[in-house]
Amino acid sequence: MEREVRFPPKWHSLALWLLLLMTLCCFYHATEAEITCKSCQPGNKWRAQELLLKFDTNEPATGLKREVLVRGDGAGRSGAAGAESQRLRCASGSAECAPDRAEYAEPRLKRNNTHYLSSEGEIVVGEFAKTKVSDDKMNGQQQGSDALLASASRSRKRTRRNSDGGKVRSPDSAKSQDPGEGTSSAAGRRVTRSEMRWSGEERRAASARLDELKLNSSMFALTGDSSHNQAMVHWSGQNSSVILMLTKLFDFNLNSVTESSLWRSTDYGATYQKLNDKVGAKTILSYLYVSPNNKRKIMLLTDPEVESSLLISSDEGATYQKYRLNFYILSLLFHPEQEDWILAYSHDQKLYSSVEFGRRWQLVHERVAPNRFYWSKMGLDKEPGLIHLETSISEGQALYVTCKLQNCTDANKGKPFPGYIDPNSLVVQDEYVFVQVSTAGRPIYYVSAKRDVFTPMKLPKYTLPKDLHVISTDENRVVAAVQEWNQNETYNLYVSDTTGVYYTLALENVVSSMGLEGNVMVDLYEVAGIKGMFLANRKTDNQVKTHITYNRGRDWRLLQAPSKDLRGNSVHCVLPYCSLHLHLHVSANPYTSGNIASRESSPGIIVTSGSIGSELSTSNVSVFITSDAGNTWRQIFNEEYAVLYLDKGGALVAIRHTPLPIRHLWLSFDEGRQWSKYSFTNSPLFVDGVLGEPGEETLIMTIFGHVSHRSEWQLVKIDFRSIFNRRCTEADYQTWHLHDEGEPCLMGVKRIYRKLKPPSRCVMGKTYSVSMTSGPCDCTEADFECDYGYERRTNGKCTPAFWFHPSTMSRSCTTGMTFLNSTGYRKVVSNNCTAGVSLEYTARRQQCPIQAPKGLHLVTSEGTLSATLGTNVTFLVFLEEGDGARTSITLDFGDGHALTYSNVSSIEDGIKHIYKAVGIYRVTATGENSLGSETAMLYLHVTCQLEYIHLSAPFVAVRNKEVNLTAVLWPSQVGTVTYIWWIGNNTEQPLITLEGSVACTFSREGISTVTVQVSAGNTILQDRKTIAVHEYFRSHLLAFSSNLDDHNPDVSEWRLDVSRVIKNSLIQSTGVREDQLLVTVLPGLPTAAEFFLLPDKQLTEGKPEKSSAHLDQLSEVLLNALNQNLVQFTLRPGVQVTVYAAHLSAAPLVDTSENHSGSAMLMLLSVVVVGLAVFVIYKFKRSQASTSMRRCRTKKNKK
Repeated sequence: MEREVRFPPKWHSLALWLLLLMTLCCFYHATEAEITCKSCQPGNKWRAQELLLKFDTNEPATGLKREVLVRGDGAGRSGAAGAESQRLRCASGSAECAPDRAEYAEPRLKRNNTHYLSSEGEIVVGEFAKTKVSDDKMNGQQQGSDALLASASRSRKRTRRNSDGGKVRSPDSAKSQDPGEGTSSAAGRRVTRSEMRWSGEERRAASARLDELKLNSSMFALTGDSSHNQAMVHWSGQNSSVILMLTKLFDFNLNSVTESSLWRSTDYGATYQKLNDKVGAKTILSYLYVSPNNKRKIMLLTDPEVESSLLISSDEGATYQKYRLNFYILSLLFHPEQEDWILAYSHDQKLYSSVEFGRRWQLVHERVAPNRFYWSKMGLDKEPGLIHLETSISEGQALYVTCKLQNCTDANKGKPFPGYIDPNSLVVQDEYVFVQVSTAGRPIYYVSAKRDVFTPMKLPKYTLPKDLHVISTDENRVVAAVQEWNQNETYNLYVSDTTGVYYTLALENVVSSMGLEGNVMVDLYEVAGIKGMFLANRKTDNQVKTHITYNRGRDWRLLQAPSKDLRGNSVHCVLPYCSLHLHLHVSANPYTSGNIASRESSPGIIVTSGSIGSELSTSNVSVFITSDAGNTWRQIFNEEYAVLYLDKGGALVAIRHTPLPIRHLWLSFDEGRQWSKYSFTNSPLFVDGVLGEPGEETLIMTIFGHVSHRSEWQLVKIDFRSIFNRRCTEADYQTWHLHDEGEPCLMGVKRIYRKLKPPSRCVMGKTYSVSMTSGPCDCTEADFECDYGYERRTNGKCTPAFWFHPSTMSRSCTTGMTFLNSTGYRKVVSNNCTAGVSLEYTARRQQCPIQAPKGLHLVTSEGTLSATLGTNVTFLVFLEEGDGARTSITLDFGDGHALTYSNVSSIEDGIKHIYKAVGIYRVTATGENSLGSETAMLYLHVTCQLEYIHLSAPFVAVRNKEVNLTAVLWPSQVGTVTYIWWIGNNTEQPLITLEGSVACTFSREGISTVTVQVSAGNTILQDRKTIAVHEYFRSHLLAFSSNLDDHNPDVSEWRLDVSRVIKNSLIQSTGVREDQLLVTVLPGLPTAAEFFLLPDKQLTEGKPEKSSAHLDQLSEVLLNALNQNLVQFTLRPGVQVTVYAAHLSAAPLVDTSENHSGSAMLMLLSVVVVGLAVFVIYKFKRSQASTSMRRCRTKKNKK
């Protein structure tokens, strides 16, 4: 099984890609591929276009459906519904793969890429771009076929023709190529006579080619589709001869499909019938899908720019019925067992379900996170129709819920995780569920095994991850890639125990890169057919080197380079200074990325591209092969080829990466030692793709291409059966012993495989299966890895890390129960060794000790320290060490309420509480048992929404006299509030206070502006007032006839308008100048107002006595007019309002209060009365009062 890791952002959201390079899955029986024409793009006549590949291969155990989408603009919409981009298991079609997913992303092409769809449903993208394609199970599409994208070599060399008619006797001569088949011009170098003779022979008549080896092939042209630049192909498999092909014209300017044709073959691709009339002549199709559990059921999706419909067939595409959709499908998720059950994700974040293969749809849930929905798994979930999904609550908050397929109501929803999780963090994979919760800016990762309670994942204490992605969860353990605080371009690999909780380091500094769609990819490859074997590229001293392991990462070593090159010359390459390095990932540069392939049906055979030297190189890339699982390697091509498996690995076929037309391919029957050149067509063909018969037998292949840049699609059917002599017998097989540099015991057993003898040219057939015998081995230290908290020293021993106390592993168990006391080692997962040192290294079961509680944690489920008034607050209490079953928990909410629980397990779902008043509460949790207690505390801010603020300030203020400014809030109590003041001309440095009132003075006359902002929680509100500052003024209170109150809405805008009307009425009635009069209507009812008289500075010369006399004269004039009811105004037709002078209208010369002058006068009189009383008391109680005053000051000082 081979895999490349693809991450989505953040578990995230980062998708971990599975590397699908030349993988031919033995279980898959259907292939669906999308091909893009490399030669028919306007303006790119001599530059191949990158294929958009979309293929579907299915295997019977799970019905896994996969799509591979290579997007040229790097912004592909990958990750169709549900599966997190982190599953490695399905890279080679493992039977344990989870539900199928399909993607509806629009295609993009990229320059300089031509694609080969390889045999057995394998897609090889060749020509220049040697790019690896990710596993959909890693990005949510769950594909079932493999892909290889390979780049053209950077050098083009002419070679001599062999004299034996194409039979290659040495690997070096395998480079031979006909002129015009990817060979460059001879200009700029000396051309040999033999080369000239070969070139002349190739230009002769067809009779000159009678001696060359030919394959049994036929050609069919898709007439009328010359303008179409993309194609999707589906081969049903399961002994079916039906092939469906959807060709499309994708307009890159419009970003949509403008034409389409549907073709169907019933004779393995020899001939095709056009079906446009059966689906609707004007119908534009965009995608083709197949039920993973019933290959006869076909689904076609129309282009949503024209119409949103589905066309469904139940007879392998012979007839169709159309069904309208009322939503736009972005992605699909097929059920792994029920052939008609589908989940569809729409563009508006809604999830729909169908139990009739798309004929009817029902809304499941809204606000569902993209790619975060999953089918239930039998044996783990209670119901087969259960759906796991992540739903968005608000920005930065999401919920993990489970839902019934046909009845997703609030009453039927489950919430397996108590509290909110980080957006795009839910991953449901095999028996594990992962979520992420960020607290104080640091993420905490939780895992649930077998749908049990969630537990924080335990990485080594000072790992401090910046990024974490789950790579694999097969065989009851988790492999995670972690980017630590001191890493930027590399990741460390960690492996867990069976619970998925405790992790140990497997390999440091594994190379990562950014994928075409912004995803992170890690250079890790799991070899198919050999359990426990991985390849990884590690960065050491700024050099990238390839390492291999045979025991799931317990031990790693470098690869020994081949001893000889293609010409038979010795290769001087001494470990560790020189070794073989392999390309395992998609590079940012498509010209330099490599390919790699292995097969379950061909254990030990790995074909890959790479280089020899001190580090991995992107130049001088060659193709290498190993027949003994990486112990020894041979170079088979010194340029880049796509190598495919035929007949379950009994033969290999190679196609050279070239942008030029070709008509030959190469075959080997001895594991790449010798190659024979075969022609598959008479005239060279621009190859756009190759589709192989589903399954690992692969004896029929279809090559898609063009004869010229403007011709129709040419489909060449190749039948390889004629080149095999007979069926294989037992005499054709031999045994092969798996080993690691001579060590036969790997993963605790000795494994012996049966494989075909080279160069047997026989057909193994569909009944052939990989045969392996194994024998047990005694356990040695090499079968054990370091346990959690232990690190391997230079002497190979596992000792506790400096931060780890071995006794802590027993502190979480219950008194009376037992725990496993670690020896510092644990057996590698899936290792089957017995006896030996097993007892010495295996953890021993012991009784749990009695101990006091320690490490008590108290947090809110949201991970915040604030809550909204009147809502439920959920508190979570965790105990790191101690007997949880015998430790009582008391939670004091800080508002006079407290609860006590008998043990920790009784509050696993959290403790809920509602606060009824705003404030800051000290919440305390206390854990206590007979041996001691532990306390945890947090301060919770309970707030409510701030709705309105009002700045209370005097309309007029006296220069250099203090005035009060007050911000009035509604509601008055909202929690912790911050006030920000801008007063007067000080606009750059605001005054920040925690109180709602400030006192200030204004030193200059004129208009000053005061602005206040109030910050409460996430809300900021603002109010602004203007204050007229003068040296002298007189103010008087005004009252109105009662009818004005009936029309007073008590809003600021109304008060401003009425103030202007009153001012105009006073001026008209008294003749007072406009610049000497100010009027303001006061808030509230009954309606009141105040006018202010300002002196004439030229008349009074600024002298106080003159100003006072002048203001007295003006006041008398206005009061006379008011007392005679001369001041009136019309508010509206029929509403006449009279203005009066209010009682006690005389005001002091200086008015610094925030209220009107009448209030000030009352206060003045009160002060006089109180003053007289105090004077009398003072006279008779002087000594007592003095003593009392001294006492108060003393107490105050003591305080």
